[in-house]
Amino acid sequence: MYLSLKNISKIFPPRGGATEVTAVNSVNLDIEKGELVTLLGPSGCGKTTTLRIIAGFEFPTAGELLLDGKQINMLPPNRRDMSMVFQSYAIFPHLNVMENIAYGLNVKHIPQREIEARVKRVLDLVQLTGYEKRAPNQLSGGQQQRVALARALVMEPKVLLMDEPLSNLDAKLRENMRTEIRRIQKNLGITSVYVTHDQLEAMTLSDRIVVMNQGLIEQVGTPMEVYRYPRSRFVADFIGRADFIPAEVISSKPNELVVRVYDKPLTISNSKDVYPSGAHILIIARPEMIQVRPAGDFTGIVRRATYLGTQVDYEVEINGQVLTAVETDPRITQIFEEGSTVGVNLLTDCIHILPE
Repeated sequence: MYLSLKNISKIFPPRGGATEVTAVNSVNLDIEKGELVTLLGPSGCGKTTTLRIIAGFEFPTAGELLLDGKQINMLPPNRRDMSMVFQSYAIFPHLNVMENIAYGLNVKHIPQREIEARVKRVLDLVQLTGYEKRAPNQLSGGQQQRVALARALVMEPKVLLMDEPLSNLDAKLRENMRTEIRRIQKNLGITSVYVTHDQLEAMTLSDRIVVMNQGLIEQVGTPMEVYRYPRSRFVADFIGRADFIPAEVISSKPNELVVRVYDKPLTISNSKDVYPSGAHILIIARPEMIQVRPAGDFTGIVRRATYLGTQVDYEVEINGQVLTAVETDPRITQIFEEGSTVGVNLLTDCIHILPE
């Protein structure tokens, strides 16, 4: 592996009467060369501390950090051959675009001709050619973000680190910049570690997502794996929306699980695990895996119906539990009114099972 974290922990000592804080707890992670991996989780989960340990801004309390086969635990940031894009951009206000991008190269005393060639190349890459002489206050937020990205890329680092670089942009610009960052990263094939709390951002950008919670890694997988096959209730709840339906196992064999749901039997065809009869499980159903029809396997009452153009969002109550369903089929033009009785089907070849 190109970048490896082996049993990395970070414990901040007691301070101001507070007890010690374990920010990162025995994290193990291997990142391949050219891969973009996103650290995803809520505030305080340890994702930024992990990134700072990789960058060298924090030193681990325990564990080993390897880059290209060499331990870099105690190397200062300027000797790690990494570049970082910060949330605040950290652009020098007194330097123009070209001077900002070339700053790190000048510090390293790179020959002027090479500096000009590398800056020109990276300006083309981030689509800022023609903006060389502009001051930072003459740039939009998106353009400033591109300058910060260009300044990191021009150093030609082994690893590119990004700490929530899009959080200060509006929604539309954030969407555009997600696409741009992914395009540039794939174009260069540069190993990248990205930190965000935005699930959609992680799904759009990543080769793999690392879901963190309270200093621990809950799951590592592709965007599809963490969305469709979450390994814990936390992952299922944090990535997108999910309905958690309690059920009891009636019978179980490979690829066929018969359960009792809302006092009715239901056969699940894609279950890979075998459970003992009488075991209590959780069915994880994403809203798009629940159908609302005039008649169905279960009967429910519509508590809310919201038409959003591309979809209809429903809240349907069954036996006291409210489920969220999303209808995206454009051929269906009937919208069930609030208070109406409807049928509900679970797409049993899509839902996921967890032990309760």
